[in-house]
Amino acid sequence: LLVLLSVAGVLDVVDLLPLLVMPWTWGVVTGLGLVTWAYEGRTIRRWGERILGFLILVYLFVGVLAAEKLIGWLQALPPAIGEVVVSGLLLAHRYNPFSVMQFWLEPVQGWMAAHEAWPAWERMVWLEGLALATALVLLHRAAHRLKAHFRELHYAPLSIAAAADRDAVGDRPLSWWAVRRVMEYSGRVNLWLAGGFGVLYALFTLAGPHWPPWLGRSVFQLFNDRAGGIPAVAAALVVLAAVPAAFQYGLWDSNTQDRCRRLELLLLTQLEPRDYWDAAAAAAWRRGRGYFLVATLLWLADGLSRILAALDAHAPDVGVIVGREALRFGHAMAVATILWGLYFALGFRAFSRGLHANGLGSLLTLGVPLLAFVLTRVGGTFWGALMPPGAVYWAAAAGPTAATALGPCLAAGAALLLARHGLQQCDRELRAWYDRHHGAKVLD
Repeated sequence: LLVLLSVAGVLDVVDLLPLLVMPWTWGVVTGLGLVTWAYEGRTIRRWGERILGFLILVYLFVGVLAAEKLIGWLQALPPAIGEVVVSGLLLAHRYNPFSVMQFWLEPVQGWMAAHEAWPAWERMVWLEGLALATALVLLHRAAHRLKAHFRELHYAPLSIAAAADRDAVGDRPLSWWAVRRVMEYSGRVNLWLAGGFGVLYALFTLAGPHWPPWLGRSVFQLFNDRAGGIPAVAAALVVLAAVPAAFQYGLWDSNTQDRCRRLELLLLTQLEPRDYWDAAAAAAWRRGRGYFLVATLLWLADGLSRILAALDAHAPDVGVIVGREALRFGHAMAVATILWGLYFALGFRAFSRGLHANGLGSLLTLGVPLLAFVLTRVGGTFWGALMPPGAVYWAAAAGPTAATALGPCLAAGAALLLARHGLQQCDRELRAWYDRHHGAKVLD
């Protein structure tokens, strides 16, 4: 793609350097950062979450609440503190991969002039140096923590406090274990970010024209005008809630050897197909329910804002508007539940048949939403609503209509058929998979 853009004259040959190098180096930093985070001990990870939580608060205040009003906010600070804050914000704004690449690709007159080209080179060199240094530090730390992490994961004794914080096993041990497994790295930071923005977006929607003038509104207006508003944001959150359902984090193992070892124990235990189903569902719902809750909050705020606007305008048909918004909210909740159920049924079938979860999960959470967007732009509401993510969007944007009914009905029927077939064939397919692969586990 980059070569074609270069041949077509859209990009200069020298532009290929940042477009090839920067995504790779910062992808390395991201990957090594996740590995290092996974290998760290509980104490460091706990303090790391607190630091990231503080940074999220800074982002929500500076980038969302203040936004275009930031200058006015900073003027209220003492001059010395304001200068430090401004310098830090400008540094973070200028020296990050996205801003550096944007600055590099901005059209200028006489690009080959040294006084115009050097600032872009300077920013890229400094940022790439920082990326390489960070990658080396993370690589060293991950290598240093590898053995310690293995010992803590498999041999470290459970402390009394940690054991007291865990839920009782109860009469569903497989479900208890699956939930505990997915919550080891729960992704709370992502949920805090989505939840914080969702709460602020809901408050902005409810306030409407009464939003305080000293607070920023450009970020929210950008979503309302160009990104589909609350229906699009809520649909994206529902897809995020369904990610654990599609990938089956609770029961899935990353390789044949680990799966064979686990099935050696599970298949010798008196477990019914419903036990596997309940365990996978409990783990998937526990991991994704926060995003579903934020989407519900946004739908409620959207409906209440229309009701409040009707009350302010003294509309005579307020009761009709309340009923219509209640029906819209119920329809959105139902379609979102169907999407989650369909994705879970597909993921469970992949689990029981031994299919690789990454391919199916990526298709459901990235490919299908992209297809829904394309169908909506090309064919309109009816074709977009045939895809589950598009149906969730149109359920909140247009409400229950004939054009948006077929897609959810087909998805609900497919989910029920897949669930019934999956429960009937689960035990047989697990045993058949084990029979085919248990002899290869040593070779792997």
